[in-house]
Amino acid sequence: MKTMLFNSTLLLVLLTTCAPRLYAQIPDPGFTVDGSTAIVITDPQNDFLSPDGVTWGVIGESVIKNKTVENLETLFKVAEAKGIKVFISPHYYYEHDHKWKFEGALEKLMHDIGMFDRGDQLNKKGFEGSGADWLPRYKKYINQDYVTVVGPHKVYGPEQNDLSLQLRKQKIDKVVLAGMSGNLCVESHLRELLEDGFEVAVVVDATASAVAPGYDGNVAAEINYRFVASHVYTTKEFEQSLR
Repeated sequence: MKTMLFNSTLLLVLLTTCAPRLYAQIPDPGFTVDGSTAIVITDPQNDFLSPDGVTWGVIGESVIKNKTVENLETLFKVAEAKGIKVFISPHYYYEHDHKWKFEGALEKLMHDIGMFDRGDQLNKKGFEGSGADWLPRYKKYINQDYVTVVGPHKVYGPEQNDLSLQLRKQKIDKVVLAGMSGNLCVESHLRELLEDGFEVAVVVDATASAVAPGYDGNVAAEINYRFVASHVYTTKEFEQSLR
């Protein structure tokens, strides 16, 4: 028992002393916005971003801390001003999705709390103002012709929707990624877009993640963004890079 305790303590010391140096050695490939660049925003919806949303109790703290709502609006404004195309990858659960026979942990939670629920693809009854609807302050941007709303993703990543197809068809090779939530849909979109051949950067404070006792999704997401993406911006840094 003493040996195991000693080994655990030694490992902790090594990790805490060596990790900063290892982290410093990770290269930053950089990212340049050009005519083949689009902004992709995941789940800019009430259930994530409104105090009335079903997840606010676990994600609201991170949304407020990051100023996520304001920073996402800044990205919409920058896109409009600079002529950058925007793609929205939403999350909807239709009635037939509740017939799934197995789920991961947070899939089950989302189904149990009715997150992103709506009737079906052809039925918008009750959609306006629901948890699945856009945050009201974003609607004036999303309704513009420079914004493409793709089909819904069903778990976390875009493997089951048409995001990559729509990007390719509009000659997009580079993506600036933001939205909700950081360690789930944003990270999953990051990984899949990279595997599909896109160059991807993330705007780290234009997203947020659930925080619960013993778990901080925001920390997990930010570490992986740094390991995986070509570059990690703050919203202010992204704005400044376009001046």
